[in-house]
Amino acid sequence: MTKSLSGKTFVVTGATSGIGAAAAAILARQGAAVIGVGRSAERCERSAEQIREDAPGAKIAYCLADLSIQGQIRALAPAIRKQLAAWETTSLDGLVNNAGTFTFWQTLTAEGFEMQWAVNHLAPFLLTHELLPLLKTAAASRVVTVSSGAHYRIRKLNWDDIQLRKAYNPLKAYKQTKLANVLFTVELNRRLGERSTVRAFAADPGLVNTKIGLKGNPGLARWIWNCRRQKGIAPEESAQGVVFLVSDPTVSSSPEIYWKHGTPQPPNPYALDAGAGRRLWELSAKMCGLLKPQVAEHAPSG
Repeated sequence: MTKSLSGKTFVVTGATSGIGAAAAAILARQGAAVIGVGRSAERCERSAEQIREDAPGAKIAYCLADLSIQGQIRALAPAIRKQLAAWETTSLDGLVNNAGTFTFWQTLTAEGFEMQWAVNHLAPFLLTHELLPLLKTAAASRVVTVSSGAHYRIRKLNWDDIQLRKAYNPLKAYKQTKLANVLFTVELNRRLGERSTVRAFAADPGLVNTKIGLKGNPGLARWIWNCRRQKGIAPEESAQGVVFLVSDPTVSSSPEIYWKHGTPQPPNPYALDAGAGRRLWELSAKMCGLLKPQVAEHAPSG
């Protein structure tokens, strides 16, 4: 992709490694201003330096936040606004909800949520809510949430035990969060309405050679993922599809919501269930302490 994104500003979470780091670098090379989000100050600085080396003069900044903690997500939003003000802008052209995790053992966050549910689903839900006013000020903006083909391999959400607290299964927990990503995307578009300047998409990154299955997991799980990831594509290749979704002007009018490597794909049919989308939204809003819906619903036409 060679088009210029000069004058555009994007936020990318999980931007210190893998797909997120690659997406931030691609956007910066195309002239966009990029705010990356990461948990480690050292890794954030290292990533920023690498991007500046690859793209001299790049407009790149990083904000620190542990996205498993809702308090830090809420603190992230004003930090992003402060950085935008330093760049003399008040609008955001795109948000890439890329940060994700896989935990073999059942792990709870400091706020009591199952870790995969907190990072993979609640974090994109809450961060999108917090940044929506900035996204609405742009002429046309995107919210791209990185899902996975794993969302096809689960029939529906387990509403009776959404966080699998009673019978934790790491793979099922991961699949549920990835299905929730697509349900969230569909419901966000429904609530924004057809005339909104903000559009949401879910991205299937494919099998990617990243370290997501290696972090904090037991030896056998690391070995299995290490073998599997060797068959995956490079993060830079996968990131091209994510960047296409968040920045290409031809996508704005597309009714398709689930894309893989720049091509629309039919999602799991359950992800299009309006009732499930509303139920997930209301449950997520409750878990995030939101007292009212984040996006005003539009009355049906006619």
